[in-house]
Amino acid sequence: MTTLAQAQCEACRADAPKVSDDELAELIREIPDWNIEVRDGHMELERQFLFKNFRHALAFTNAVGAIAEEVGHHPGLLTEWGKVTVTWWSHEMKGLHRNDFIMAARTDLLASTAEGRK
Repeated sequence: MTTLAQAQCEACRADAPKVSDDELAELIREIPDWNIEVRDGHMELERQFLFKNFRHALAFTNAVGAIAEEVGHHPGLLTEWGKVTVTWWSHEMKGLHRNDFIMAARTDLLASTAEGRK
């Protein structure tokens, strides 16, 4: 388990500071398979996970949903046949917070043992 995946999520408010450029450069190195996407003027973390079939993709989606519920921080999840796209960003503050990187690292950890991964 990476150090980032072990970190605790913080309560996040709309006025919480977004990650700085220096923090962004440091944190993205810990989750190298994630992309930064800019949508509606704010940054989001996104990654696609491939699976052998829909059943495995749905099980992974549910597992990501479970870890999101534990901390009250919820991603965008798109489940398709053999593919799940996970998008993390802090909705209230419209951008990236350290929590998004923590949850991306936890998602990677889930994916490392997910059944049916391609």
